[in-house]
Amino acid sequence: MTVAAPQAPTSPRTSPSIARPAKLRLGERLVAAGVVTSAELEAALSQQARGQKIGETLVKLGFVQESDLLPFLAEQLGLPHVQLREGLIDPVAAKLVPRWLAESCVCLALFRVRDVLTVAMADPHHLRDIDRLERHTGLRVRSVLALRSTLSNLIPRVYGEGFQVESLTADMEFDSVALGEEVLQLNLESMASSGDSSPIINLVNYMILQAVRLRASDIHVEAGPQHSIVRFRVDGMLREILRPRHEFHPAIISRLKVMAKMDIAEHRLPQDGRIHVAVDHRQIDLRVSTLPTVLGEKAVLRVLDRSSVTFRLDELGIPPEQHQLLQQLIKRPNGMLLITGPTGSGKTTTLYSIVELLKSVERNIVTVEDPVEYRLDLINQVQANAATQLTFAKALRAILRQDPDVIMIGEIRDVETAETAIQAALTGHLVLSTLHTNDSASAVTRLVDMGVAPFKIGASLLGVVAQRLARKICPHCRGTYYPTKALFDSLRYNGDRDRQFVRGNGCERCFDSGYQGRIGIYEMMHVTRELRDLINERASVDRLRDCARLGGCRLLVENAIQLAEEGVTSLDEILRVALFD
Repeated sequence: MTVAAPQAPTSPRTSPSIARPAKLRLGERLVAAGVVTSAELEAALSQQARGQKIGETLVKLGFVQESDLLPFLAEQLGLPHVQLREGLIDPVAAKLVPRWLAESCVCLALFRVRDVLTVAMADPHHLRDIDRLERHTGLRVRSVLALRSTLSNLIPRVYGEGFQVESLTADMEFDSVALGEEVLQLNLESMASSGDSSPIINLVNYMILQAVRLRASDIHVEAGPQHSIVRFRVDGMLREILRPRHEFHPAIISRLKVMAKMDIAEHRLPQDGRIHVAVDHRQIDLRVSTLPTVLGEKAVLRVLDRSSVTFRLDELGIPPEQHQLLQQLIKRPNGMLLITGPTGSGKTTTLYSIVELLKSVERNIVTVEDPVEYRLDLINQVQANAATQLTFAKALRAILRQDPDVIMIGEIRDVETAETAIQAALTGHLVLSTLHTNDSASAVTRLVDMGVAPFKIGASLLGVVAQRLARKICPHCRGTYYPTKALFDSLRYNGDRDRQFVRGNGCERCFDSGYQGRIGIYEMMHVTRELRDLINERASVDRLRDCARLGGCRLLVENAIQLAEEGVTSLDEILRVALFD
């Protein structure tokens, strides 16, 4: 039986001009809305594969984002839509539909409310598939629209590894995680062979093991109203990894406190501790911080893996011209070199790499840090501690009486530290430090704002290195696309706007992010005689920046765009990390 499409009732209020746009095809509606251009639509139609819908082709070619396309598709079908990610899928609800049926219908069960199962489908109007789902589950199916490509990518992951602690930790070897002797002895061999071993111990060990294997820099353990959330910061971005049951949360926090030698009875005040473990026979330091929240204590573990961090200056990805300039600056016997950038931009790694290059038996190198992240040979490292009143400035004054050749200061935070560092640079020492500013020229104005006299800055400052860490495109899912005009305008891009750029489409190996690994982006300002005169005149940051560019300094965003043109990173990532006013 053929079911005819219902016709809209005629009414004096309904004019033909209002009814026509609803009959436009999807591509024409996207062009009319300015989402894509006519040329992009023609290109997509010419490359459209057999059986593939035009919307999916536009997304694949990079002409339109999934988030921009879905509302048009949903309006056309008269159905709600969802932009899928793993955190939206209830694993219990997903298991109500077996994998073979999910692959056959190209769907994923999202959640269940009483007898209604909400299912994301590539073809939510396919009544036969909906009937099959309802017969198998015994529930009423509410279908919502999702892209077929997204569903196909997520199905293998949703039906892959289980969510139970026992299944997560079943393949752990007994010596995968071993605590250092100075903290606590833990016999994992007997724990693995014991039938009643603690699932909390196994879960915490699994978290640490996976964090190291996934190259995570931080582990976040957060309390929620219904369950806990474990997230890893990988390549600078947080990713949800586990959702332990809510009743497990206090036990997980207590286990971490025991390992870090904290007070497990104290829940109202923040605490700090340190754990030393051996993971896969690698020495790992974990800096632990707890914070009381309204839902329970949150713990953050900073993962310090010495074997995964390079302290070789020539391996940081600094371009040859900038690397040569930096080599010249650190060979100077005295003066101050600053590394600037936001938190997590790799400033400490750059400082350590410079110190590693400078260290020798002929030099006395002393550092003052809070905290000391990595321990280096032949380096005298001092831990600043506000609790014992050993501030950066006080430690620095003591270091000056230790006959140093090179002084590294973890961070210049106040005018007292800045004045002492500049005095050290003026009295025959090479001083290395970091500062929180957006670019290299802003470092000068930041020191002036702190209260340092401009003539002292001009006399002592050798140069400033501004840096960022940008995510590299995943080599397993990289593909070409045409960026939008809005993206080019945001970056003030002056190159060829008709060329193709590269981005990651997302795959299992990169957690569907399209990125894997990071690379440094650098801006290096050498303080020349002209710049020194401008500093003494209290010139604005714009004049300092213009003078630096005339002297050959390439701006941070310019170096970042070059990496995008070379296919190392994407324009979207540059917009996220390197663009500022």
